[in-house]
Amino acid sequence: MIALLSLAWRSLLNRKGSVILTILAVALSVALFLGVEKARNGAREGFGNTISGTDLIVGAPTGSVNLLLYTVFRMGNATAEISWPTYQQIAAREDIAWTVPISLGDNHLGYRVMGTTTDYFEHYKHGGGKPLKIAEGAIFDDLFDAVIGAEVARDLGYTVGTPLVLTHGLGSAGFEAAHDNRPFRVVGILKPTGTPVDRSVHVSLEAITAIHVGWESGAKNPLADTITEEMIRSFNLTPRTVTAVFVGLERKGTILTTRRAINTNKGEPLMAIIPGEALAELWSVTAVAERALLAVSAFVIAVGLVSILTSILTSLNERRREMSILRATGARPHHIFLLLVLEAGLVGFIGAVLGIVLVYVILGALAPMLQAQYGVAFGTGLPGRVDLTVLGAVTGASLLIGAVPAIAAMRRSLADGLSVRL
Repeated sequence: MIALLSLAWRSLLNRKGSVILTILAVALSVALFLGVEKARNGAREGFGNTISGTDLIVGAPTGSVNLLLYTVFRMGNATAEISWPTYQQIAAREDIAWTVPISLGDNHLGYRVMGTTTDYFEHYKHGGGKPLKIAEGAIFDDLFDAVIGAEVARDLGYTVGTPLVLTHGLGSAGFEAAHDNRPFRVVGILKPTGTPVDRSVHVSLEAITAIHVGWESGAKNPLADTITEEMIRSFNLTPRTVTAVFVGLERKGTILTTRRAINTNKGEPLMAIIPGEALAELWSVTAVAERALLAVSAFVIAVGLVSILTSILTSLNERRREMSILRATGARPHHIFLLLVLEAGLVGFIGAVLGIVLVYVILGALAPMLQAQYGVAFGTGLPGRVDLTVLGAVTGASLLIGAVPAIAAMRRSLADGLSVRL
């Protein structure tokens, strides 16, 4: 067998032009399949690491996935809000350890603005329990202070002390919708988290109330510009509503009873969701698209394997003399069969190994950027179970495919009249 393997390797080297192209076809197909698989798993892990340590998210009834998307991932809009008295009732529950109210609905140059309290920087966790950390400056303390995410600072070139103006609403509104008479200043920049926090501007809940003085009808009141900052500071800026509430429980074992109690609240309608369950529901929605993408990638691998079959079949006529010489020197038909099967297996094995290496090289180069920009984490360590499974599957399929031209070559060698003992 070792002699046949050595002969198969030398035979491939003798046809290295076509063999290299075939190997590249297999390598690219394997790299595509593994790239899709790792992107899928990386996206899931990135989404899962966006929030941790929060037991419940409470908002207006809207659907668990929608509530998760607009509160955690800043995607979509809230359909309704929670009144401040109702929030206070939630915060006063004995089974709740801490609450972090948030208010959404404004933006700064396309980046979402979130009003919250300083407890947000203490209790919000990401990446399996990592707290938010300040890279420069401090958390907000004054009414018109803002703490920005790492991506906001990087893309806009902001530093501590940079003034900024918030814009009413979430769209690309013009200057007339800007709260330009109430500018903020950057007092803190968060360290990168690889989550939507990096793309957010954080201000106090009182600041959200302050900038909307004169906007109570949803449009800017002409008298709003006459209200000075000193006048605003003298107002009662307790918010009337909040968008949602992050909740931490005294004991994890009460999570289901607490959720049921909130969902069946007799006063204002509420919805409490468990982030992990809502995320699982989100993945169930996208599962069909994921499977379709993996199926397409698997078909690409199949095309790569067919290229092995095509390459060997088209070379049979050119190798007729080679086969005759082998038969004349004592090779038996099953030796011819094994030779071609081993050639196909070698091409598949080398192509699969090259594809795995290619994926890890690309991920090694792009992983830090993807982690910082999109929060998608890719494993760049040693090949894992999926990589080895693909390697084995491609090699095994190549050996099976090699049997087709091997049978043809064996029969042709018999038909050539070189009768050797079977």
